[in-house]
Amino acid sequence: MRYHLTGVLLFVLQARARGGRGARVVRPSLGLPLELVAWSLAWNVLEEEVMPPHRRALLLDVDGTLVDSNDAHARAWVDALGEAGHDVSFGRVRSLIGMGGDKLLPAVAAIDDESSEGRAISDRRAAIFQERYLPGVQAFPGVRELLLAVRDRGWRLVVATSAKEDEVGALLEKADVKDLVEAITSSDDAEESKPDGDIVRAALARAGCEPEAAVMLGDTPYDVEAARRAGVRTIALRSGGWDEGALRGAVALYADAAALLEQLVTSPLGQSGSSSVGHESELPSGR
Repeated sequence: MRYHLTGVLLFVLQARARGGRGARVVRPSLGLPLELVAWSLAWNVLEEEVMPPHRRALLLDVDGTLVDSNDAHARAWVDALGEAGHDVSFGRVRSLIGMGGDKLLPAVAAIDDESSEGRAISDRRAAIFQERYLPGVQAFPGVRELLLAVRDRGWRLVVATSAKEDEVGALLEKADVKDLVEAITSSDDAEESKPDGDIVRAALARAGCEPEAAVMLGDTPYDVEAARRAGVRTIALRSGGWDEGALRGAVALYADAAALLEQLVTSPLGQSGSSSVGHESELPSGR
């Protein structure tokens, strides 16, 4: 049976025209049938274009990691609780930022977030945050440059945050990275917010990768614990206000996004050739 050489070559050319990564070069030896060369080229294109290599994903927390917003969220909760007659200190609320409202409200005021009062306070908090505090939120230095560098190394960027979906877009715009993110998972995509692992598992599903091929980038103990429960390692940043002791369990610790960018090559994200990330024996610490 003769090979359909024309069709095979056309397949190769069409694949290349679509802007793929390209087939590996095959250098035939003397006497190698041209049809075999064509089929080899076609298979290489099929392997790289249609069956891409194992995906790796960086799962991104937002508040305290990409943008300096943890204090703003705490103040919005304090304001909303105060309007509802609950006097809760800023420090008490601030220590729980990183959890979702389903965890925070019962912890600080013994209020069920699904109760009518809980929903009213949550809605008011969201409005206060948007009106009073979001305009002043700023990105941490180096955030966009970091995500560009990580993406260039073959990592997919997927948000995994306890924030509400209607807030995430505005925060990503503040960070100037909305165009870099491939998918977003928020508290709306999970039964339970951090430190439960639901949001991280949802992010893994969106990324299409296994836990061992992913890394969480976060700033709170709740990020570290949520990732651990989902089987994912965490790189922690101190930019959210927690120290090394609170962030124990992370495989690497850096001051902020800019510090991670400076040390990217030696970080767990610096590996560009393997399909999964290795395990660190020690905790690297940035400046």
